[in-house]
Amino acid sequence: MTTVLQHVVRRSILRPFAKSFSSGSPLVDVQVNDKTGVAIVKMGRAPVNGLNTELLGALNDTFDSLEKNKATGMILSSSIPNIYSAGLDISEMYNGTPENLTKFWNTLQSMWINLYSTPLPTVALINGNAPAGGCLLAMSCEYRVMVGSKFVIGLNETQLGLFAPKWFQDTMVSIIGPRQTELALTSGKLFSAQEALKIGLIDELVASEEEALASSDKFFGLFKRIPGYARGQTKNFVRAEVLDWLLKNREHDTKVFLNSIQLPHVQKGLGLYLQSLKKK
Repeated sequence: MTTVLQHVVRRSILRPFAKSFSSGSPLVDVQVNDKTGVAIVKMGRAPVNGLNTELLGALNDTFDSLEKNKATGMILSSSIPNIYSAGLDISEMYNGTPENLTKFWNTLQSMWINLYSTPLPTVALINGNAPAGGCLLAMSCEYRVMVGSKFVIGLNETQLGLFAPKWFQDTMVSIIGPRQTELALTSGKLFSAQEALKIGLIDELVASEEEALASSDKFFGLFKRIPGYARGQTKNFVRAEVLDWLLKNREHDTKVFLNSIQLPHVQKGLGLYLQSLKKK
């Protein structure tokens, strides 16, 4: 069983920063600022950045590599117009074998643990709609900037007959509190940009990506004189309660997912949803 402290200590040993960097996957584009060391990571799995096993694995590998190469910060965004991420790929969960479902869920768990606990300062540059798993990605970053007022964000799993796992829920509670989270999750609410800003689900609402990048630079600037080790340790102690649950309960969480996703009425609902997508 891994504790938060053990997890943090393992990740505190970093190699010198490498100016050239490749994600190793066509699904993730990485551009590193040679002067600042900040990496812009853009998801690019058309048409909607559906989080399948391959994309989740590519993100996980990218996060690991940025840490090992001592990047100074990360901006997580999208190269797909008007879409940050539509969330977990439903086709991965429909009629999947137990083995494939387990691999998918374990990859999701690993990706989230790495993103949520990374010592790097992180910004979600939300340049499109961010429902469900897209919202989780954004919430797992430290600072959230949404571009444009037309997009929505939220954990809307109940609209599909699913429920957000405990660690999804805990992540949202840590940002907007238990009451707002309960109302949002039980109703499957997708917040407008203005609503998300009002309740603190996002930190800024700007008109362009240029403004969002400027806001990101300002956020990273907060830590110029802060020792990285102290900043990273403090971040993980603040996040320890949410992180610790999944670190200690990965197997249980996987069993809950497998038991729920394979229920006949859940599979029927997923099938109907996939059929509706084909008609669009």
